Amino acid sequence: MRIGLRREDKSPYEARVPLVPDDVRLLRREERLAVLVESSPQRIIDDAHFAEAGAVVVPDLRECPIILGVKEVPVEKLEPNKTYVFFAHVIKGQPYNMPMLRRLMELGCQLIDYERITDDEGRRLVFFGRHAGLAGMIDALWMLGERWRQRGVDTPLRHIRQARHFDCLEQARGVITDVADEIRAHGLPAAVSPAIIGVTGYGNVARGVQEILDLLPLEDIHPEEVHAVARRTDEKRRKLYRVVFEERHMYEPVDRSASFDLQDYYDHPERYRSTFLEYWPHLTAVVNCIYWEAGYPRLMTKADLKRLYSGPDRLPLEVIADISCDVGGSVECNVRATDPRNPVYVYDPARDTAVDGLVGDGPAVLAVDILPAELPADASREFSRILTPFVPAIARADFTVPFDECALPPEIRRATIVYQGRLTSDYAYLEDALASHPVS
Repeated sequence: MRIGLRREDKSPYEARVPLVPDDVRLLRREERLAVLVESSPQRIIDDAHFAEAGAVVVPDLRECPIILGVKEVPVEKLEPNKTYVFFAHVIKGQPYNMPMLRRLMELGCQLIDYERITDDEGRRLVFFGRHAGLAGMIDALWMLGERWRQRGVDTPLRHIRQARHFDCLEQARGVITDVADEIRAHGLPAAVSPAIIGVTGYGNVARGVQEILDLLPLEDIHPEEVHAVARRTDEKRRKLYRVVFEERHMYEPVDRSASFDLQDYYDHPERYRSTFLEYWPHLTAVVNCIYWEAGYPRLMTKADLKRLYSGPDRLPLEVIADISCDVGGSVECNVRATDPRNPVYVYDPARDTAVDGLVGDGPAVLAVDILPAELPADASREFSRILTPFVPAIARADFTVPFDECALPPEIRRATIVYQGRLTSDYAYLEDALASHPVS
């Protein structure tokens, strides 16, 4: 039984790996798996450490039937009849990945998508979401400190750097803890107070965000308290405040006689509209962690933002950290994804333009679509820990038999998008997306 770990080549900033040497050693010893590792100069864990764990380092994976990666495999590197396991980004019918999906089908491959490995309740089991939240919140605090500094206001946040500049998560935690001590001792400058950080969502991504925010001396408030806190003029205003928004706080039925119902919102999003506009003028930073699909109401449209910024007063909003990174999605002013070395742009609502960096009129937008790659060692260790129990079943599966006879556990069956070159029944809806993007 052989599995292969491919080198990541979608982005020069991608250094993660799906399995770390300790878990490779475990799989070899307890499951008798042979692990081939495609040599890579940019992986956070070098070839030698994999070799020490008993993996075979090879120049390519041509001899390996099952290939695990992190990001998508370029179309030209796909090989016939192989089983690929990676984050495919196809389940929404994403146009940019339809050529890859089509080619996998043409080559008679299997595609297993980490994003779709779920339990019976539909909860994701294998993810980098927590580390996206951790890195994204670190970056958001760095951005906020820099934006305030550009206004001539010195704050304790000046000590925080972008997540990728820390050697590890614990080093970042240490710096933020020191920042927290300084805020406790002196508070925030009156010129940037009160500072209210709004977090949307409560899933795995939000969990990482909250881990970082929990290091700070925050006062938690409810959404209905935002307006009052924003008007504070007493000494208590010189604090950091956190407010968490759930769906019921952000959306309302279009029919004013109806009340909000979460399941109805999921089933009939067209019946709802955003109410978030009432909070935007009072928030200093918005950290967006919600999953979004077309058909659901946006949290904030470009038109909404333009109206807000057309007023005479300067808004406190400095940072939008769109950790979910749905370009043109729930936060419409996320106009393009960025990378770790150029992570931020300022969106000008009046001109509908985005300029790289932190300087300009309008909010600074964080739109890195590979945020966990800013903490590659920590992210890889946790991902490997939760993926490893599923690997033996994938390695042992007989992919030559019909799908119904393939002895895959239900979690992996649910994640199998393509089998022997055909879409499985759960993903037959992707035929429409494929048809909409024919080969040019």
